[in-house]
This record gives sequence, structure tokens and C-alpha cells, in this order.
Amino acid sequence: MNRVAIVGATGAVGQEFCTILRQRRFPIESVRLLASARSAGRTVEGPIGPARVELLRPEMLEGIDLAFFSAGAAVSRELVGHARKVGALVIDNSSAFRLDPDVPLVVPEINPQAARRHQGLIANPNCSTIIMTLVLWPLHRINPIRRVVVATYQAASGAGARAMAELEHQTRAALSGQPARPEVFPVPCAFNVFSHDSPVGPDGCNAEERKMILETRRILGEPTIQIAPTCMRVPVMRAHTEALSIEFSGPISVERARAALAAAPGLRIVDEPQTRRFPTPLEAAGQDCILVGRIRQDPSLPDGRGLQLICCGDQLRKGAALNAVQIAELLLAPAEARL
Repeated sequence: MNRVAIVGATGAVGQEFCTILRQRRFPIESVRLLASARSAGRTVEGPIGPARVELLRPEMLEGIDLAFFSAGAAVSRELVGHARKVGALVIDNSSAFRLDPDVPLVVPEINPQAARRHQGLIANPNCSTIIMTLVLWPLHRINPIRRVVVATYQAASGAGARAMAELEHQTRAALSGQPARPEVFPVPCAFNVFSHDSPVGPDGCNAEERKMILETRRILGEPTIQIAPTCMRVPVMRAHTEALSIEFSGPISVERARAALAAAPGLRIVDEPQTRRFPTPLEAAGQDCILVGRIRQDPSLPDGRGLQLICCGDQLRKGAALNAVQIAELLLAPAEARL
């Protein structure tokens, strides 16, 4: 898998792919950075040095071993089939194939065995789902989870590079007494909190909430687990925060939960009540691990079957590009070392 393509290379996640592949010294013989006509011709810092961005066309996927797609569901639906046909393994960061039963939906710390069943395509889960399931999985293994109520506080990075720029511009405008005009988001993001900007369906759930429900069930292999999400946008540049109330099948102590979380890969406990130090998106930004804290009993479940906690994770890293790169690394590893 040494000939690599990054589709959507100039977007926020695409640029994070370049950074992470370089930082982790992923073995690359050659790389193609592909994007729309608006970005083609630019020179950016790629995984193995400065590289020219090329126009995304079907023929540019020929001769590629591994293609990371991060250009949106429409582009993935149009071109992933061709990429597979010409022999590339695709790891797709869009929502296009996540619920396809023939396409593995993978978080390497949870279901690495699913990746090995791929047929040329692996789906990367939604960012909020990755962050939540990494926290749920070690707890679910010691005490099966029945229900999760989760509220997300999602950064501008989840809507891409233009949204991040909009937050910065609106903040500067607001501080100088100018109006904060929304273009990417439906309402001003600076100094505001609003319901996630994805479409709301007939059931009252928006698309982000529906992803968290359906993708979590697939990743955990638990089709009956109950998930009740409320997804919000907050004026944070990158790294999502989630507040979880978890109902278990049986009683569980804070101490046992903390030990399970501390031993789990990809997590770091930040939980110091005496100094009031808990996870924050500022601390999580730029980190590979998910920060977990405020671990406490749920007072609404007096029989000890409930816990509450918060977690923060960098949406561009573990919530997107890092998870996809880890999937590729998993497939490069010897079979006996993959689990």
C-alpha cells in the first residue's frame, strides 16, 4: 500500500491526513493529492514533502494502492467504485457507505477484526461516534450497556476548513462591534450555541444524531442498545466535547469504571475534582487520545447502574484522519499483531 492518494487533500481533514501520515512515518512510495478545480495547482505540504495538488479525475486513481477519501459523500459515491475497480483499497471518511452491511465500519481499538473482511472499501465512522464509542467500549465489556443519553458540543472543525475560518472571522467582527454574518452555518457561530446544522428528519433527529445511533450499534455489535443524542454546535475551533449518562445492566462503581477506562487504548483520564481539572477541547486539540473525566454515579439511578462522564476528542485527528490512518496501519501489520 505504498502508492497513496488523498482525495479532498486541501480540506481540513485532508490536510490532517498529510500531517498524520508524515508524523507517523507511514510507508509511502508516492502520493497524489487530489482536489477540486478550485484547489488544483496549489502546492501544499504533503505526507512526504511539498506536493502539487492535482485535479480529481477518475484516471488519477489508477495505479493507486491506498486511497483516503475525504471530499464528501457525493464524491465518494461517484468515485469510490472506480477506485476499487482499478485496484485501490479505499478508506472513506464520508457518510456514503457507513451503514452498508457489506462495508466494514471500523474503530481499530474496538472492532479491528472487521477491517480484515473488507472488499476494497472500509468506512471511517462519524467523528462524534468515534469519540463516544471509544469511551463506551471498555465499559461495555465489563458491564453491558443498556442506554446512553449523550449531549455533544461540537467544534467548527466538524463542518470543515471554511467553517473554521468563519468562526475566526465572526469572532474578530463581533469583538470589533461588527455584525457576524453566517455563510457556512445557518446562524452566527461566534459567541453562540445552536442545534447541529445537519438536516432534521421526520423523527425529529438531525443527521448527526442519527449517525450516532446507527453507527454506534454497528461498531459495538449491539443492535438493541439505546442511544439518545442531542448534538449542538459551540464556538470552539477544533475538538468535540460530549456529556454522557450511561445506564448499565448491573451496578458499577466509579472505581471499576475508572480502572477500565485508564487501561483502554486511545483514552487518557483527566479527572481531578480537587483542582477542578477536567477534559476541555483546548487540551484535547492536537492530541491523539480522547480525554475522559467527571466520572461519577448517576443520581437518577440509585441502584448503582448509572454513570455520568464527559469526554473530549480532536475531531480532525481521532475523529477523522487518525482513525483512518490507524485502519491502514492495522492492515499493514502482521495478522497475529492486528488485534
